[in-house]
Amino acid sequence: MNKLVRIIGAGLAGAEAAWQCARRGVAVRLFEMRPVRSTPAHQTGNLAELVCSNSLKSDSENTAPWLLKEEMRRAGSLLMEVARQTAVPAGHALAVDREKFAEAVTTAIEGEPLIEVVREEVTRIDENDGITMIATGPLTSDALSREILRLTGSEQLYFYDSISPIVEGDSIDMSRVYLAARYDKGTADYINCPMTQEEYDRFLNALLAAQAVEEKDWENLNYFESCLPIEEIARRGRDTLRFGPMKPVGLRDPRTGQTPYAVVQLRQENLRADSYNLVGFQNHLKFGEQARVLRLIPGLDNAKFLRFGQIHRNTYINGPALLRECLQMKQHDSVLFAGQISGVEGYVESIATGLLAGMHAAALARDGQPIPPPRATAFGALMNYISHADAKNFQPANITFDLLLPLDEQTRRRVRDKKQRHAMVCQRALQELEDWLAATSNCFAAGSPRATIEVPLT
Repeated sequence: MNKLVRIIGAGLAGAEAAWQCARRGVAVRLFEMRPVRSTPAHQTGNLAELVCSNSLKSDSENTAPWLLKEEMRRAGSLLMEVARQTAVPAGHALAVDREKFAEAVTTAIEGEPLIEVVREEVTRIDENDGITMIATGPLTSDALSREILRLTGSEQLYFYDSISPIVEGDSIDMSRVYLAARYDKGTADYINCPMTQEEYDRFLNALLAAQAVEEKDWENLNYFESCLPIEEIARRGRDTLRFGPMKPVGLRDPRTGQTPYAVVQLRQENLRADSYNLVGFQNHLKFGEQARVLRLIPGLDNAKFLRFGQIHRNTYINGPALLRECLQMKQHDSVLFAGQISGVEGYVESIATGLLAGMHAAALARDGQPIPPPRATAFGALMNYISHADAKNFQPANITFDLLLPLDEQTRRRVRDKKQRHAMVCQRALQELEDWLAATSNCFAAGSPRATIEVPLT
């Protein structure tokens, strides 16, 4: 008889992990504290709620984010299928309707007979009692954080992450903006708010003078470099925003034929196209200050804000010091970590670790041994980073080609074109993925996790 798997946290990683266990005939008890107890960032009690953004990054073929998503699709990811069904226009990126995405995941998970969803906060972990997966994400409760500290025996790391503002679609002055995707990749799905140098200088001065949320005594604002608040970016130089989230390169205004001095991009938030988020505009300003400053952006003069930017603490463990390549703890084989708390950054990476942890937990529940993914795959690259990076200077990472296994030196000398090299790296990864999936197929229950997933959409 298969052992029960307990999964703490029903966010992106926990929901995917539970699905993978169930598809392999393994029963799951999935704990989620919301809505009994909320977090500083979540707004609903739905599973797999997206907090910071609705984008799952590039889906352009032969990019590193595409490769990771393609590996998940081939491995039978529930959340990748839901993302496909709830996608909204976003150029070459994969973006979803947040509400429909979370609702569909919740419906699928709650409708799976082998998954029992328990709505309560977990504050105690028994490392000697069965198989436990911790997938509580970056907003792990204080009580469980203390328990993880006890379990890991090491000082826990953390950083601060940010949420971008969202505006009501009808409040955007469309006469002052234009539709375009950068370098015309994909369809013209982004609303672009162009700025002259004078408008940019006025906005920048207001931003630098705006009042931030007061820092609490216990806080130490250690921001993650890839998700800095816009005011922090602006303090590094007057042009840093123009080379960051307000970069105009590749966004020629079709009305004038010119590239603006700076630009703010708005991305569609849902299928109704009635709300848009300000791409890369996370901040730590007071709400009143945000409204004042952000309405200086052309087209947002009378913007109605559905959500203001926020800062929240993200918690993660020191993966290289604590985890093996199969996401098991080095000191406790039956305890696994998945999602951002394991040491990855990003929605897609979190889902991927959930998928892998679910596979590994299912193998353990069936008295088998987890098989780590090949190093040459995107899966393997992430697992290699989590378990073998420098523990003294560890920071969460997104999937990039830098993490992937490079081509051999002879091939690199022969193939000079970067795009061709990337295509070859992706082709090799997908070939090795197929072999690995075949090797792990003996863990499948009746039917295949890679079969078509029927997801009821509400």
